Amino acid sequence: MEEFKSFSKRLETLTLDHFEDFALELAQFQAIHNPIYSAYLKARKIEPSSIQKLDNIPFLPIQFFKDSQVYCGNPEYATQVYSSSGTTGAITSKHLLWSEEFYLNHAQRLFEKEYGSLSEFHVLALLPAYLERPGSSLVAMASHFIQESKSEASGFYLYNQQELLQRLKELSQGSRKVLLLGVTFALLDLAETQANFQVISNLIVMETGGMKGRRREMIREEVHQQLRAYFKVAHIHSEYGMTELLSQVYSKGNGKYALPSCMRVMLRDLNDPFSPSSRSQGGINLIDLANFHSCAFIETQDIGRWDENGFLEVLGRFDHSDLRGCNLLVQ
Repeated sequence: MEEFKSFSKRLETLTLDHFEDFALELAQFQAIHNPIYSAYLKARKIEPSSIQKLDNIPFLPIQFFKDSQVYCGNPEYATQVYSSSGTTGAITSKHLLWSEEFYLNHAQRLFEKEYGSLSEFHVLALLPAYLERPGSSLVAMASHFIQESKSEASGFYLYNQQELLQRLKELSQGSRKVLLLGVTFALLDLAETQANFQVISNLIVMETGGMKGRRREMIREEVHQQLRAYFKVAHIHSEYGMTELLSQVYSKGNGKYALPSCMRVMLRDLNDPFSPSSRSQGGINLIDLANFHSCAFIETQDIGRWDENGFLEVLGRFDHSDLRGCNLLVQ
């Protein structure tokens, strides 16, 4: 669709002042062109014309990405399909894309806005489980970051812990920053099995969440405390993302996330998914304008809260929901 190109260009220069207008325009567009979202609105007896402000926008339950092809227009025109990892026997989510190039460039813009140019980094990705299956959006993003870093030292690591530690040691004296991007269980495995980590002053350790059934679930504070002690860093950074979203949110410590200009979180009541939360805590309804080709309005199964400074904290997941890569138990 020509509209996709237009939306993608507008996202590059989007400011907070124009967020609501963009979101309302997308709601009307997707109510017409996305058969799944359109059917959902009809099932709830919601007329698209009644959506006149952000609070009126209905959020599509994330389960639909497991059961249906959530796409604007003909799904056959999608150029890429990302899938979630899931657990054994679980039905995985699938996100149809109109352009992988857009996704990778968008992910790069979001990262560089928070951390600076990728050319200033060595990127080491410790992503077992993700690397062992096709269709991971996280692996695609990490691969792009590795390429854009233009560093011969950047690369993927599976279970080769000694090689990773040796590479980190070699990079400890350089001027570039070192990004160690790792799935949580693999970072914990490294911390528990390899002793005497050497201090690296320019190291950023970023966990992406996820135990993948490999370890017991742990609260965020416990995970970060263990990783801080091992890597000898003041903070553990985090990336909050999922297959169903094309945008990522970053935390520079303590699980406090600052949303980019293309995203908005609206907390819903924990017991009534159609009502806003009357507290600073609730289920996370997420607007991701980068999902202009699929559905930008998603009712996730994550629970969050706003802290006193306006940062988002992701507390965990609703009971009986599928385990996901970003899962950390409710505190």
